Amino acid sequence: MSGSGTGVGVSGSGTDGSTALPAETAPAVTVLVADDDEVTRSGLSMLLAAQPGISVLGEASDGVEAVDRALSLRPDVVLMDVRMPRRNGIEATRRLLAETADPPKVVVITTFENDGYVTGALSAGASGFVLKRLPVRRIAEAVRVVAAGEAVLFPAALGRMVAARPLDSAQALPRAALTVREEEVLRLMATGLSNPEIAEALTVSMETIKTHVGNVLTKLGAQNRTHAVVIAYESGLVVPRFAG
Repeated sequence: MSGSGTGVGVSGSGTDGSTALPAETAPAVTVLVADDDEVTRSGLSMLLAAQPGISVLGEASDGVEAVDRALSLRPDVVLMDVRMPRRNGIEATRRLLAETADPPKVVVITTFENDGYVTGALSAGASGFVLKRLPVRRIAEAVRVVAAGEAVLFPAALGRMVAARPLDSAQALPRAALTVREEEVLRLMATGLSNPEIAEALTVSMETIKTHVGNVLTKLGAQNRTHAVVIAYESGLVVPRFAG
């Protein structure tokens, strides 16, 4: 997957401390697949539909259609390609999340883990990203995790992507606004740890971590914890570490 060989799904608890139901007992997660390549799009739809707990509602061939179909079909998750005609995945994600009441979660999907568009989509509010070369069961797992209100992080790959593009000063971390403990929590979030894992690492209660995570998101103006991690990398608070 990433340069470290591992992808980290932040499962087990969302920012509210809730626990996702097992796929076999939870209602089916509904998905819209958006990709401009017909073969890829059809293949993903067919393979995802065969996975437990996944229902594919439809497909979109570009960013404009992705937003229109998401508004009409109301899926739980949009699997969004980043490089599409008419409107790319960044702008489609931004419009969908900003202009839609109770918007779906967005997982961006790309061929390369150094895709420069991915961090833009995450900053626009996507809950995570996956690589097209992953086994479909892993993509389905990411869809379920995100639908449960959690995040899908690949810290090494994400750090590599951010390091490969110029620092946007507008995204600089307002570090004075964060307490020392909140910075510590943000660093642990950037490693892909879930709320229970952060609570264990810092030897504090889950309620305390939920409060810290909520404060971090609010102070950074982050759409979700994945966006907060992007800001942490871009600001230099978290330094990318990867082999090679």
